[in-house]
Amino acid sequence: MAGGSEPGGVRVQHVRIGRILGWANFALVLAGSAQAEATRFVVPECRAGSTRQDALTGVGERGELILASGSRAILGGIRWPVEDDGAARAWLLRHRDRPLELVPRGEADRWGRAQVDAAVLDEAVDLAGGLIAEGLAYVDAGERDTLCRPALLSLETEARGAARGLWRTGVREGREGGALREATGRFIVAQGRVVNVGERSARTYVDFAKRGEDGLTVTVSKRTWRQLRERGLSAATLRGRLVRVRGVVESWRGPTLDIASADMIEVLDEERALRR
Repeated sequence: MAGGSEPGGVRVQHVRIGRILGWANFALVLAGSAQAEATRFVVPECRAGSTRQDALTGVGERGELILASGSRAILGGIRWPVEDDGAARAWLLRHRDRPLELVPRGEADRWGRAQVDAAVLDEAVDLAGGLIAEGLAYVDAGERDTLCRPALLSLETEARGAARGLWRTGVREGREGGALREATGRFIVAQGRVVNVGERSARTYVDFAKRGEDGLTVTVSKRTWRQLRERGLSAATLRGRLVRVRGVVESWRGPTLDIASADMIEVLDEERALRR
């Protein structure tokens, strides 16, 4: 009898652990959102609107939330995995018809869809946080200048370390130009050591390979470069640093990423960089 009851007990324990981890992730994301709200309250695109309740009835293209009220919304802070969205779609649909708490952030997009934080009330599941924690979506500021929910990056770090979902193949290497060109038109996350930074009047160019070698170049707009400088980064402090970047690959004399948000450039040995 004891042998027969043990598996059930293990399952119950796993369920309890899963709930505890779910609450922990939920609390982490909420704490990060609160911190972002406190530190970035002047940024209109991150300003929270009126909270409302709704329910998920379906998932449209690129992760669009189809809601019981008849409205549509998109989750803030994530990039939908267009190349492999089956698992992400299935995960969201597990929460279909559950009561959701929605908090809109900033203005609606060009199609009239609100960008929202969404949590399943009776399960304490944050939808964006859950997708990121399971490795089913990428963190991305999208068309906005600011990542309103920086705590999502911590959840992505955990998923990447555990090689979950999209991270089974790891992060792309900034020096592998041939492989990066094959991803032209797709959103990627890449990292490597910066070998050169060229400041120009309109743009700054961050190179992950030496001149004549085949590697990634990141282009940074004048406004974004100014934001990075305000954070203590410069051409001198970036050279030689290990950096992670994300964006859509373009091909222009080699693979390039255009970075519109300073939050999409992560200096992985940041303390050393800022001390130089």
